[in-house]
Amino acid sequence: MTTSSGRGDGGTARVVPLFAAVVRPVQAFLQMEAASGIALLSCAVVALALANSAASEAYRAVVGAPLAIRVGPLSAELTVAQLVNDGLMTIFFFVVGMEIKHELAVGELRTRRQATLPLVAALGGMLAPAAVFLAFNAGTPAAVGWGVPMATDIAFCVGVLRLLRSRVSHPLVVFVTALAIFDDIGGILVIALFYGHGLDAAWLAAAAALAAVLVAMGRAYVRSGFAYAVAAAALWYALHHGGIHATIAGVIAGLSVPARARRDPRVVLEDLSAHTAALLRTPADEDLDGATVLAIEERIEDVESPLARFVHALHPWVAFAIMPVFALVNSGVDLRALDASQLTSNLAVGVAVALVGGKLVGIFTTTWLAVRLGLAPMPGGGSVAKLLGVSTVAGIGFTVALFIAGLAYADDPALLDQAKVGILGGSLVAGILGAAVLRLTPPVGVGASADRRIAASA
Repeated sequence: MTTSSGRGDGGTARVVPLFAAVVRPVQAFLQMEAASGIALLSCAVVALALANSAASEAYRAVVGAPLAIRVGPLSAELTVAQLVNDGLMTIFFFVVGMEIKHELAVGELRTRRQATLPLVAALGGMLAPAAVFLAFNAGTPAAVGWGVPMATDIAFCVGVLRLLRSRVSHPLVVFVTALAIFDDIGGILVIALFYGHGLDAAWLAAAAALAAVLVAMGRAYVRSGFAYAVAAAALWYALHHGGIHATIAGVIAGLSVPARARRDPRVVLEDLSAHTAALLRTPADEDLDGATVLAIEERIEDVESPLARFVHALHPWVAFAIMPVFALVNSGVDLRALDASQLTSNLAVGVAVALVGGKLVGIFTTTWLAVRLGLAPMPGGGSVAKLLGVSTVAGIGFTVALFIAGLAYADDPALLDQAKVGILGGSLVAGILGAAVLRLTPPVGVGASADRRIAASA
């Protein structure tokens, strides 16, 4: 399929393949997510190996090493782990905020019909795991971690689905990605509303004012990344003192960045083509003056939104530096220090069962009901068996799950280690089980009848 982009010499229609214009950017994103999942897994394995080796003490010493940061009259003392979890993860949430804004404004979630099914699936995929977790831990000190199994890790999920690309259609991968984005929104709200500490009205008022400044910057189409960084840093400081976890500043800043180009790209390209044609008529030995070069640069910048530019610049750093470092710092559980009762505690088992069973039941049931009620078609025209498989894979919770666990059990290292065991174990089982179910389904395009037979016999 192609789309016309204007006319060239002699009136011949110049055609741009739709694949190059639309599909390749999406494929590049999914490929980056898959590679990021591999990097995350590698760092998690390294962290576990270090924590359970002779280098365990050195590993914990590095993670807990104190740091002092000074910027002018301001100073802060924190550990390496705190720098990663409270500082670098703010950049992670900034990119998450921008990706949410993009999907809601111009992406897969821009219409009510497109957003309905993943929204319903995400709600089921958050509420059911929380209920399963509380069934194991209600009335105990561990109950505060009910938000831990609500998260779905996009990088890991897409990584598994990319390995099974012959069994999983692209629209089904997009459905899981959109579901995980709504999941991220839910996780962000849970962090903001339930895992804060000692709210301070004055600082929260200052934070609200700074959030309003960021919104105004977006409406004024501010394109300076430095301006957003300064405003987000000020908001981070205000939220930190206001009692809401400061990383939410990254989300608010990300949501404020303009997601649309300032001008219609087609108009800009036509203008640029006319300008370029005039330049080509100038003698070859004449250099372009600075004003002409600047005019071309400004026209090109008008084609790309600030959000697209920021995501393009930051996403590789988040995917291949910040998230792997987070995994390296937070996945190191010394299993030797845990006895059998801790490894099989209600907390560890509750998290694992909530991720595997809770996610599966919540996502599959709500999606199936929505399709049966006619709210939306089956994602990607897939079968019940394929929906069962991707619902299981969505039980892989890692980055945000570990992050919420660190907030919920910050004052109890023993409970935190048990929660990490549940997260790692449950995510591993969800990934393997989901992949096995999908491997049993026929390749994409073969037909859904075999899928239904598999589902009926399961």
